[in-house]
Amino acid sequence: MVATFLPLIFSPVAYFLGKRKGINILTWFSFGILGLSTIFVIIPSIGIGSGGTYQEVFQWSQLGHFGLKLDGLSIPFAITIYVLSTVMVLYSKPYMIRKILREYEKTKTDINTKIDSVGDEGDQTFDNTGNNSILVLSDNQKLFLNSQMGLYFALYLAFSMGMLGTILATNLVEFYAFFELMLVPTFFLIAFFGYGNRRRVTFVFFFWSAVGALILLLGLLAIGFFTGGFDYDIIKTNAYKIPLNWIDLIIFSIMIGFGIKLGLLFLHIWLPDTYTLSPTPISILISSAMTGIGAYGIVRIWLDFLSSHYAGYGVYLEIWGVATMVFGGAMALMQNDIKKVLAYSSISSMGYILFGLGSESILGISGAILLYVTHGLGKALLFMMAGSIILQTGTRNLDKLGGLASKMPYTAVFTMIGALTIMGVPITSGFMAEWVLFNGALQGAIVNHWDSLKVIAFTLAMLTTVLTSAYILWLYKRIFYGVVPETLKNVGDKSGYVIVTMGVLAAFTLILGIYPDMFYKPIVSYVDNLYSHTSGIVHLKQKIGSQTTLKVSGQLKENFGNLKESPDLQIKPNSGMYLLGNSIYF
Repeated sequence: MVATFLPLIFSPVAYFLGKRKGINILTWFSFGILGLSTIFVIIPSIGIGSGGTYQEVFQWSQLGHFGLKLDGLSIPFAITIYVLSTVMVLYSKPYMIRKILREYEKTKTDINTKIDSVGDEGDQTFDNTGNNSILVLSDNQKLFLNSQMGLYFALYLAFSMGMLGTILATNLVEFYAFFELMLVPTFFLIAFFGYGNRRRVTFVFFFWSAVGALILLLGLLAIGFFTGGFDYDIIKTNAYKIPLNWIDLIIFSIMIGFGIKLGLLFLHIWLPDTYTLSPTPISILISSAMTGIGAYGIVRIWLDFLSSHYAGYGVYLEIWGVATMVFGGAMALMQNDIKKVLAYSSISSMGYILFGLGSESILGISGAILLYVTHGLGKALLFMMAGSIILQTGTRNLDKLGGLASKMPYTAVFTMIGALTIMGVPITSGFMAEWVLFNGALQGAIVNHWDSLKVIAFTLAMLTTVLTSAYILWLYKRIFYGVVPETLKNVGDKSGYVIVTMGVLAAFTLILGIYPDMFYKPIVSYVDNLYSHTSGIVHLKQKIGSQTTLKVSGQLKENFGNLKESPDLQIKPNSGMYLLGNSIYF
């Protein structure tokens, strides 16, 4: 409870603190609040082990109970969200100071000197020529800067809280409330601090988010109505009461609502410009933390609550995932803007996650969840590189860059670690995630008697990894190799805030690559539990005449004999039966 609401409670304090005490105190105050909240999330996560849960439940209203729960699914999401949010506080300082002062420069006529980067103290600025000439800020500049930074961090804290609350919720109404609350500060962060035609961008973002949330709400209300409550425990117990003719509609609403959040193919319209024209720290949190919450929703609300209605849909999820992977990767290769390359790269990464969720295997689903963590770390590093380049050069145009490895060696090294993470190269965390994901996808194809569609999807997904490596390495080459343009002779790794924060995330992805069990064990334990406690013993898949093809789930192999034959059900244990987890399939 404290970890969730501490940032929200202190968000107004951050606003007034920024106006009255200045940027340094504001930055470290925000960092301390989120750092403390992160510790409050990590401590119970360590204590519950790989298969336990930690839950706080409070009496709420006739809608059910208000609760917050850590388990094998929510732990990797929660820790990733708060670690990234905490680190991005420090990264935000130099970036947002420069952004806000340049905004002031455009709107006020009393500033005649171009400001390109800002010193650590926040009351002095330095140009990008490397001569450290000091430009003293006027009182009006300081007042505007402090006020805007206070507003930024107030919204930032509320945004972080909304993401965590969505992950920890134990009630559908609570989940939806946090889900919407997460979108409100994001809207204002883009509207107030974005680039270009931010009115159009915020409108598109709001429209697509609202449509997705509304469609999702209809499905959530239907689940609560038919199961007799909105608490997760009640839904899991009474999921069998949902009429079969409503199942497809509910699944449709879940996939559209969360598909928009993931930015999947055909539902991605809002994503490229939102990522590109948002301030880079917010682009990082949207890409690395918020967007993947759609995957959490699919697992929690569909695969967990409605697990008996999951089999048979997997191949369609895999096909959609592969199409998203290919589309995102191909579009990334065509871009000339660093952030737009990374935006389409994020679409491709969400395709990987959906592909894993459609594998219908313990390993495939586990790999998809783990990929959320590794994508968060790797993509955060790449977006931080983009922000560092913008901070030093003032451009995102790849044609105007080149040879910066010699000028920004720390940025180049940490960017390569992020690139290797996205490509899934040992010893980064991305390798373990992709290894588990593709292993599970292959198993899913095998146990389905080499289902041709699953085999094709698996083959295309494997080939897409080459496309991923191509656009990542192409991006790196254009930025860090070649001849340094004359206009960039004096750039360098000048901001300690940027370098240290990139170093922290780079170290994290290497540590997780060497020792993935900190996330992998609870994830696998959770997914295995999904298979061993699937609600509903028998699920009808296909009926042809008097012959019925069935999925038998939640039934231990030794109890198979308890199922009785009937005229419409011919059980032949020696003909095509296989065991996946603790579920029996025919």
